[in-house]
Amino acid sequence: MSFVRRAATVLAATAALTAGLALPALAHVTIQPGTAEQGAFTKVAFRVPNERDNASTTKIEVSFPADHPLAFVSVKPVPGWAVKVTESKLATPVKTEYGDLEEAVTTVVWSGGKINPGEFQEFEVSMGQLPKDTDRLLFPTKQTYSNGEVVDWSEAPKADGTEPEHPAPLLKLVPAAASSPSASPSTAAAAASPVATSVVLNPAASDGTARLLGGAGLVVGVIGVVVGALGLRRRSA
Repeated sequence: MSFVRRAATVLAATAALTAGLALPALAHVTIQPGTAEQGAFTKVAFRVPNERDNASTTKIEVSFPADHPLAFVSVKPVPGWAVKVTESKLATPVKTEYGDLEEAVTTVVWSGGKINPGEFQEFEVSMGQLPKDTDRLLFPTKQTYSNGEVVDWSEAPKADGTEPEHPAPLLKLVPAAASSPSASPSTAAAAASPVATSVVLNPAASDGTARLLGGAGLVVGVIGVVVGALGLRRRSA
């Protein structure tokens, strides 16, 4: 029994140590969501967790892919953070559906804010048109702490599928989804033509309306009788 207990204790300690070592590897800069369609425009968020107990994250610098430059990049303001978007001239213009692309965004830097220990922040970016000739885009990112430490998240995925120590944020690109089936002629016609709106009165409202109309008819009838009587009087006179 003592041997079994010792073995169980060793296994538990090993598992705890392994989990403790594995947790920090999970807390790296990532892109949310992690996938997008090829050839499309998309909105992503760079999710930045603070990994230090004695320092805050004060600056984030994201490098955009130079081998697959993006023509359109815009950022969403983050309260408390200043943002700087840098465009650079491309060595070789890239042909796109909108013409030759000679300049593209190369870096986006957020600074002036603070991500405290135990917290994370998301920095949203809208971008496109995503390339169609690759299945992934890497966004190397530098994370600067208040104590001067800089963590460089720039390593590409390993060939064997394992995760490197400092992986770069990765956006996987998937083929565009098949277009939805076209609407049937009747559905299209119904959508194109004005829609007639029918009004249905409840029984109480219908009964009230009928009584109102009946009363109005009675008044008109009485007025007709009075007018007729007056006409007879005049003729008799």
